[in-house]
Amino acid sequence: MIERLKIPAARIAVLVGAQGSVRREIEKKLKVKLTIDEEISIEGDALNVMDATNIVTAIGRGFAPQNALKLTDENNTFAVVYLPNDEKKLKRLKSRIIGEGGRSRENLERLTNTNISVFGKTVSIIGEYESVKDLTDAIGMFIKGFSHRAIYAFLERQNLKRRQTFDE
Repeated sequence: MIERLKIPAARIAVLVGAQGSVRREIEKKLKVKLTIDEEISIEGDALNVMDATNIVTAIGRGFAPQNALKLTDENNTFAVVYLPNDEKKLKRLKSRIIGEGGRSRENLERLTNTNISVFGKTVSIIGEYESVKDLTDAIGMFIKGFSHRAIYAFLERQNLKRRQTFDE
């Protein structure tokens, strides 16, 4: 199977890595062949191509390669949340999600045990399925104007529910 995709030109160097190290690591771990020029071509077994596509897309969305490679673990998933196109709203939302000095983003990552990348008009998330779903809901709450306190309380309730279910 062959999959073709594009990522921002500024992220291609990250995908290649120092002397091709990231590219080789993806190829080795997933047994695929990456061809990188104006578009990225991924060739190999269908399931491995799908995983490699997610990793390349994650790197294109701003993730560091070591975080994107977490997608080789079948327990992890990748989601992209699109933010509103209005420039003023977009800038405000990104500022709220990242927070002063990155504190809000760090809190969101800590509460959900995920990795977050705010890039362009998107928020991308890597983590376990339930955590990614919770964080996607939380991003929706940011879009609707909920306070940080309300969003953190929501995520803490979700964690508590999950722990109670796990203990039973």
